[in-house]
Amino acid sequence: MPSKYDVLVAGGGLAGLSLSIQLARAGYSVVLFEKEKYPFHRVCGEYISLESWNFLEDLGLPLSDWSLPVIKRILVSAPNGDHIEQDLPLGGFGISRYKIDAALAAIARSSGVTLYESTRVEATFFERSRFRFRTSGGEFEGRMACGTFGKRSNLDISWRRPFIRERATRLNNYVAVKYHVRPVAGAEERFPADQIVLHNFRNGYCGMSKIEDGKYCLCYLTTAKNLKDSGNSIPEMEKNILRQNPYLKQLFSSTHPLFDQPLSIAQISFERKSQVEEHLLMVGDAAGMITPLSGNGMSMALHGSKIAFRCMDSFLRDQVARHEMEQEYQDLWNKQFGKRLWTGRLLQRFFGSESGSNFLINSLKHFPGVVSFLIRQTHGQPF
Repeated sequence: MPSKYDVLVAGGGLAGLSLSIQLARAGYSVVLFEKEKYPFHRVCGEYISLESWNFLEDLGLPLSDWSLPVIKRILVSAPNGDHIEQDLPLGGFGISRYKIDAALAAIARSSGVTLYESTRVEATFFERSRFRFRTSGGEFEGRMACGTFGKRSNLDISWRRPFIRERATRLNNYVAVKYHVRPVAGAEERFPADQIVLHNFRNGYCGMSKIEDGKYCLCYLTTAKNLKDSGNSIPEMEKNILRQNPYLKQLFSSTHPLFDQPLSIAQISFERKSQVEEHLLMVGDAAGMITPLSGNGMSMALHGSKIAFRCMDSFLRDQVARHEMEQEYQDLWNKQFGKRLWTGRLLQRFFGSESGSNFLINSLKHFPGVVSFLIRQTHGQPF
């Protein structure tokens, strides 16, 4: 017989963990499935807008005690070396997914969440108002279920979600690569702790900002074509394409990687996604992915979990019907994030091309007010 819970959660990233903690503290039985084992690294820019600070501390993270770098400025360069510098209206902080995910997983367990690591959700079923998950660790049943599995999952494929079936375009066929790095001796002053940088290159861009323990997260996004044209070799692509930007040439020569091999993921899509699929509420990147250049995906996942909890709590208390809960969640999610995603897709079209980013940077450096406006359009307020 399947094990029974109030809520089944597929995916143990920021969205899944924070949602599970809220539900467990409200008295619901929750089971969460994560295909990896904590702690582990994820491909992620590892910058969180300060709009999420209070929410994370309320969940139990001792952020104020961790001496994390607070990021107040941004530098953006074009492939030709032109650049702009700007103060960030709200700012953010740097922390690795290795650290924050494992800490939230520990809080989830202590809050009463049943957490299955190294467990993949293989299929989902919805019958007679109940969900059933078939997983590599057995079968589970619940009144509610959520998909918090990130950018792309085997479930996306089995459900044949529209963004999976789209032909390759400028918005849906990307590769992301991530390192942790340290500056080489004598180069530390080139990388201010309070600054995030975003360097554009042909058909892509690379961001870097400081995280905990004196490390930096270096993460870049590019088209699958760039990798293919480089013989599917990441080092060749970095040498022949990324380093054509003088800032990136200096960055790669002034840091040394801390991973034996970089982390990478493929087939990333920024196309529109549905927030409800097969009656599961989608939260985080599974509901809609903002372009990394906007620097706000982690905060969206956290805020989205708070919206989802509010809607699910009403349903689990029998205050609203399922279809009302699903509609309310979609409406609230789009009201909060729709404009951000639209702005992100618009910016992606400029920064996705060499000539477009050269033109945009050259134009924006004379109008700092416009830059601040665009940043505000991709960020929210404390929640």
